[in-house]
Amino acid sequence: MAAKAYVLVTTSVGQTKAVLNGLKKLDGIKSVDAVMGPYDIIAVVEGDSVDAVGKLITEHFHKIAGIERTTTCQTIRIA
Repeated sequence: MAAKAYVLVTTSVGQTKAVLNGLKKLDGIKSVDAVMGPYDIIAVVEGDSVDAVGKLITEHFHKIAGIERTTTCQTIRIA
């Protein structure tokens, strides 16, 4: 079963556009948008498993220059 998460990204000042473009290049990104508020970017990611989603974030998101912090909201099935 596929896993899905929303990743809330805080960027360094002036780096939002560069981070957005870097995230768009990653496999597993379903959508990525710049937003206003406490976060600068919200990305929707999918993978084959929760572990795959975690690996995408820890091994690829965190290598993009300009990302200060991420908060991951893993989706769950409640129905």
